[in-house]
Amino acid sequence: MDAVQLSANGSLLSPITLFMQADIIVKLVMIGLLAASIWTWTIILSHGRKLARISRENDSFERLFWKSENIDAFYDGPGKKDLPSARVFSAAVSEWRRSTVGATIDREGTRARLASAMSAAAAAEADRLADRLNILATIGAVAPFVGLFGTVWGIMKSFTDIAASQNTSLGVVAPGIAEALFATALGLFAAIPAVIAYNRLSYKVNRIEARVHRFADGFHATLSRELELER
Repeated sequence: MDAVQLSANGSLLSPITLFMQADIIVKLVMIGLLAASIWTWTIILSHGRKLARISRENDSFERLFWKSENIDAFYDGPGKKDLPSARVFSAAVSEWRRSTVGATIDREGTRARLASAMSAAAAAEADRLADRLNILATIGAVAPFVGLFGTVWGIMKSFTDIAASQNTSLGVVAPGIAEALFATALGLFAAIPAVIAYNRLSYKVNRIEARVHRFADGFHATLSRELELER
């Protein structure tokens, strides 16, 4: 095979050529998988940066809180920040103020309500942090099968063309099969980063959630001790 033939075969196997020569159904599959890949990388980059920022700022907030000596002053200042631990803190302080406003205080009831309020706030923050991760899980699970559908359809179309032309030479068969297999490659190209990113980002979310729950437990213990001093 000379250099001209090699160059021609290489151009036939280029992604753009494979796309342009594919059947309309396979083209739609390829376009959908490319869109899914772009969506995946958009979520990976945006959510990855978001979780890194939240983790960093949340740690700073908690260190500042444990150094604070006045909870009310902290609540009116840093306690208003848009952070998971800050929202748990705000939920606890709000419940504390409602439960201790009367002349008599139900200590056990107050402890239970504080625990419930902080637990609900922590769960809401975990749900908010995990937003859009389900998209990665869906793409990672579905994309290979979508690509496989495009491959099966493309191969069926190739066999139909072979039967119609009555020509089974490799030069006739290869382009159609290559186009079909390209759909599977795109499915894997979309799915693999989605699965890896889902596992990695889920791990980061779980770490932040665990840290928020530890903060809630520590703050609940602080307020519980404060209850012993209330009359």
